[in-house]
Amino acid sequence: MEQRNDDYIEIDLLRLLRAVWRNITALALATLLCGGVGLVVASCMIPAEYQASALLYVNNSTVSVGNTSISLSDLSASQTLVKTYIAILNTRLTLNDVIEKAGVDYTFGQLKQMISARAVNGTEIFEITVTGGDPEEAERIANTIVRVLPDKIAQIVDGASVRVVDYAIVPQGKSGPSFTKFTLVGAAVGLLLSGAVVVIRELMDEQIHDEDYLHQTYGLPVLAAVPDLLAKPGKGYGSSYYAAAAEKKGKK
Repeated sequence: MEQRNDDYIEIDLLRLLRAVWRNITALALATLLCGGVGLVVASCMIPAEYQASALLYVNNSTVSVGNTSISLSDLSASQTLVKTYIAILNTRLTLNDVIEKAGVDYTFGQLKQMISARAVNGTEIFEITVTGGDPEEAERIANTIVRVLPDKIAQIVDGASVRVVDYAIVPQGKSGPSFTKFTLVGAAVGLLLSGAVVVIRELMDEQIHDEDYLHQTYGLPVLAAVPDLLAKPGKGYGSSYYAAAAEKKGKK
């Protein structure tokens, strides 16, 4: 299995592959079992999540941020302001106002974790998504943000103009957890762990199984071998013994 010298350890990869193949049934069962565990965890132990999204548009105009005037006649300037508007969205002042007007019982930190925003395909439109355990509440928070955010932006950025492209609607289906993802992750973990167990057991196995093991591992010549007289017919040295015994019995 392993050939140990002073400077290196040689591992027989072919033998490891044969060990994996011998235990392929156990590996398959472990993979299916862990995949099933992942599915059960996703369906029974992780709360369902719903997402409601709204779209806002950064209007082309000239705005002033501090002492700097920015013309939004080109697309790149609008995309730059999208990042500014998203930063304003995530401020404590904006989110506390959203909490009050939406009538939800969340802290600033909790609501911030529920909200994500991004530019849509590099355009002047940015999407605000609210993820929560209640679909109607997620829709209410998203549309409250749509009402509150333009005023907050106008107070901070002179000349800013943000228009609503699309309001959020109540989500009809769950956004998570993903049953497929959890099942595949569980199956992968089961396969890796069971495969690691098989490989480690094979690496730790120092028993002598055949003549080739002595020759390859220790470089020792095989002078003689003791046949296994208990082996079944057709396998190993014991087959000749059973054949001879059967012939004698037939003559009697």
